[in-house]
Amino acid sequence: MPAVSRPTSKDVAQEAGVSQSTVSLVLGGKWTGRVSPATARSVRSAAARLGYRPNQAARNLRLGTTRTVLLMVPTLTAPFFGPVYTGAARVASRHGFGVVVSTWPDDTADPERGAGQGADSPFAVPDEAIDGVLASSLAVEALGEFRQTPAVMLDSGPAGPSGHRLPTVDFGVADGMRDIVAHLTALGHRRVGHVAAGVDQWTFRARADALAGALGRVPGSALLRATCAIDVGSAKDAAARLLDRADPPTALICDDDLIAAGAYKAARARGLDIPGDLSVTGFDDVLLATALEPELTTVRLPAEELGAQGMTALLDLLAGRRPAPRVLPGQLIVRGSTTPPSSS
Repeated sequence: MPAVSRPTSKDVAQEAGVSQSTVSLVLGGKWTGRVSPATARSVRSAAARLGYRPNQAARNLRLGTTRTVLLMVPTLTAPFFGPVYTGAARVASRHGFGVVVSTWPDDTADPERGAGQGADSPFAVPDEAIDGVLASSLAVEALGEFRQTPAVMLDSGPAGPSGHRLPTVDFGVADGMRDIVAHLTALGHRRVGHVAAGVDQWTFRARADALAGALGRVPGSALLRATCAIDVGSAKDAAARLLDRADPPTALICDDDLIAAGAYKAARARGLDIPGDLSVTGFDDVLLATALEPELTTVRLPAEELGAQGMTALLDLLAGRRPAPRVLPGQLIVRGSTTPPSSS
């Protein structure tokens, strides 16, 4: 049985009794003032009857654009980055763009391939394959061969006087950490442990600086610190080092909800009750925060909104506008993992 050929713009033109150029104007949305409304309706009706769909790839080729954005993230295993993609894809789809995702760890650079190229490029010819880049939680150097492509940095820190000049959308992580300190110290905690992500990223440096600064202004306070990978096992070991001290903390502030899960395991292994013997806080408010028992006090970061705002900024950039820096505030979510320290 012969294959049914796909209808073409020539077929639509014959069906509507117009030229192919008129079909292109109407279906490309450029007919106003050049084609009558009646003719435009006739062309659209003919296209619908024939089941005609414009060849988007060919159209993009003519326009010199692929309508594709690359979202670069450090890892695909962290639950945080799924909502970032969802927000970016939602805005992109409304403007006819697609989003592809690639991991680009900035700590495994190969000197022969350039900074930030720890993974193989997902494109054979990068600057011809995409229109723009959203780089989440990465240093600007991670852009590597995409450095000449329009880009927006997400949760990567503001540009300093001598820093990058790319548009930024960041979280107010410093304020979020200060809110955690205010919450715990209001409960009466003074000996605080910081289970810190051992990752050289702006977001974690900002959290550590804000924590030290806020706690340093509280009389009689002490800050203890242990670093770990963003992994339950590593976090459990780091929390254990703090809890096994002769003068253990009464509260653990964790840089990430997954790290907080490791802190829970370390506490339980020592027979400590949360929050009766030990208060624990996290950061990000991913789904895990409410799966823990007791549910985790944490800072909610609007990850989906980060992706949406980042894509909006990138579309502004592609349209020739210069988007202003944006900062999305976090929100302290108090749950059952924090309480005043025991008197014992």
